[in-house]
Amino acid sequence: MNKLTVALMSLLVSSAAWAGPNDVLHIYNWSGSLSNATVKRFEASCDCKVVQDYYGDNEEMLAKLAAGAKGYNMVFPSSFVVQAMAKQQLLRPLDKSRLTHLGNLNPAYLNQPYDPGNRYTLPAVLSLTAVGYNADKLKALGVDPTSWSVIFDPKVLAKIKGRVTVLDSSREVFAAALFYLGVDPNKATEADYRRAKAVIQAAKPYWATFSNASYLKELAIGNIWVSLGYSTEFFQAAEDAKKAKRPFKVAYAPQREGNELGVDTMAILATAKRPDLAHRFIDFMLDGKNAAELTNLNGATNPVKTAAPFYRADLSANPVINPSPAVAAKWTVLRELSPKERRLVTRLWTEVKVGH
Repeated sequence: MNKLTVALMSLLVSSAAWAGPNDVLHIYNWSGSLSNATVKRFEASCDCKVVQDYYGDNEEMLAKLAAGAKGYNMVFPSSFVVQAMAKQQLLRPLDKSRLTHLGNLNPAYLNQPYDPGNRYTLPAVLSLTAVGYNADKLKALGVDPTSWSVIFDPKVLAKIKGRVTVLDSSREVFAAALFYLGVDPNKATEADYRRAKAVIQAAKPYWATFSNASYLKELAIGNIWVSLGYSTEFFQAAEDAKKAKRPFKVAYAPQREGNELGVDTMAILATAKRPDLAHRFIDFMLDGKNAAELTNLNGATNPVKTAAPFYRADLSANPVINPSPAVAAKWTVLRELSPKERRLVTRLWTEVKVGH
């Protein structure tokens, strides 16, 4: 075989490695996070096929990968599991030279403690732990939902007793109580946590229940008037109430004391057989129009600053979906707790739940 033939064969192999009709990008993803239109447009752009499997929470995803699943190229871990995945060598460092749209990302959401320098991940979907509410009921009662007092102040709660739910999550509820007290959850001391416990205990008699799932439906049908939950869930509740033509409006808002920001990221697995296609997909999702489809589908806050012009008209003024810099500056990505802190929070949460 002469040198020219070898060179031509090498070129063909190199070109084939990028994309082709028989190329497949295997994604392990959150259910319902990508629209069919987005997937089809990417497939057309790369002349390839996308195959997705779905998981319902990070624990399910981690368990499957730990069990040896190696058929996936990409995964979308939440920020609080990124460090653990990196330590277990589950993630492949990003080749940023392949990401031509990297500059579209808002710097405020980059270089976070869970992935300094964004070595392994880039943010994709942002959700806020905030307050969702029945706008008509709260307006009639003169209750302000833009403060955590609507969840924790007994004087305010007296007006809405039995119509309030909070997440069944020690981390989320304690973080909200700390914000209410004016404490940064990432800097909270044991004394701060004990103060937060007292605040939670004082508010608990006014709450209807702890709920991680049913609050979306209960808010949408009007049984609940206030919920501590996730902005993407509140978006869905608002959509459902509107479609059902309920005689009230479901709304949601950030709290002026501050909020927890949840981040789902894009990452390439260490075992990926097609990291080239994975990089192409990440870069595709950093384009403003493509990124905006995530927001239009599930109401997520978007880290891509060029996405805003492509939002649905009714979403552009939403202070959670399209926040001002001053509002977003009060949003905090929670750091990983130390083992000592986890034990403390678990113990205090148990005392809250059993009434001690």
